[in-house]
Amino acid sequence: MNTLSLAWRNLLRNRRRSSMTLVAMVLGLVAVLLFGGYIRDINYALQSDFVRLSGHLQIQHRDYHRFGSGNPTAYGIAGYDRILRTVRQDPVLAPMLLVATPTLQFGGIAGNFAAGVSRTAFINGTVVEDQARLRDWNAYGLRRLSQRLSLAGTPADSAVIGIGMARVLQLCAALQVADCAPPAAVADNARAPAPALPDDIAALSDLIAPAPAAKAASGPARIELLATNSRGAPNVSAIRVLRAEFQGIKELDDVYVGLHLAQAQKLVFGAAPPQVTAIALQLRETAQLPAARARLDELLATTLKKDNLEVLDYETLNPFYGQTLGMFVAIFGFVSVLIGAIVLFTVSNTMSMAVVERTSEIGTLRAIGLRQSGIRTMFITEGLVLGAFGTLIGSVAALALAWGINRLGLTWTPPGRIEPVPLAVHLAGEHAMMLTAAAGLIVVAALSALLPAARAARMNIVDALRHV
Repeated sequence: MNTLSLAWRNLLRNRRRSSMTLVAMVLGLVAVLLFGGYIRDINYALQSDFVRLSGHLQIQHRDYHRFGSGNPTAYGIAGYDRILRTVRQDPVLAPMLLVATPTLQFGGIAGNFAAGVSRTAFINGTVVEDQARLRDWNAYGLRRLSQRLSLAGTPADSAVIGIGMARVLQLCAALQVADCAPPAAVADNARAPAPALPDDIAALSDLIAPAPAAKAASGPARIELLATNSRGAPNVSAIRVLRAEFQGIKELDDVYVGLHLAQAQKLVFGAAPPQVTAIALQLRETAQLPAARARLDELLATTLKKDNLEVLDYETLNPFYGQTLGMFVAIFGFVSVLIGAIVLFTVSNTMSMAVVERTSEIGTLRAIGLRQSGIRTMFITEGLVLGAFGTLIGSVAALALAWGINRLGLTWTPPGRIEPVPLAVHLAGEHAMMLTAAAGLIVVAALSALLPAARAARMNIVDALRHV
């Protein structure tokens, strides 16, 4: 107690210098905490995005993730209804599950034969009602700006395509896509009579010849999807396109077609028993993922052993998640070290000046019997007291600033996102991060005082007493 009291009084002897040092420590801690809270918010937002799109876990054919994306009929899940019932009724999994839904993804060709254009497509078939429930997941209480799913409540033959796909298929007018003026060569070709739908394609899809080009813009946009069915024969479906939406990544936006699951299954499997390429499972909390995966592995090794399935988590399915977090962790580490170095030199300079000013005092203390360890303890305690006050004030200031930032309603559009997301600092409740940052500041403050304290302890008593 005497040492603490003495350290406090010594800091008050030069209040201006102590205050400036304290301000530097507080600013450093605030910067680290705000940046850490921002990274934590990005972590939660990314995790929430992937969980809302594909669930925490997916059940797939054992080889689909490596080889099956180009051949969903060979690596699909047959009898998926039985597997869904098994998972939903399992006494261990049921309390943890929020949504269990099938999906079907495959490649095909999308064409606007009225305009004579076509291109390869990535077709995603989903149960729209389940997808809406997936997107309601918000375990971290994040502020959301998500819009309603465009396919919700639409007929079975409806679709949503990417903006890039709409441009290639010359559906800009019908879907109200901006910045879509066709090249001169395409505009010249558009004046020519539109070719009729090929006879073989028309026979497959039982379509009536399209309306004249002059009336195409006034009616609903329609495209034809061509895919290979389970027997290797081509199959065609006419699809009504509701709207074009940007998919966040240009490569995906140029090929994306979203369908109702039943329509996608009809296109690939026809009258054969339908299959899916994955069963997405969404949990109530991400912390339940290890237990849920362990139970699923147990089911796949026993009850579902003959189905040749495997379980993948959202991090495996979305490597971008781990890469992004790794990048931010590296940046956070670099910023923390840089700010720590600044605080280190600031406190060290303050302690060094205190040693010079109190040289005679140090000689007097040594002359009356205070050991070198006592001198070191006195200066290190001063650094610890500065660190403790800096930690307290900096933590309160960071929480207040984070609260203010979160109330501003700022937004930004990160890479790979379709719509803006809230810009927030997730700091409240992050006790581990705040305690780690506070402990780091106190340790830096103590280390900063170590060298000046050692220099003060080594002073010659006679020389120190003669110092003016």
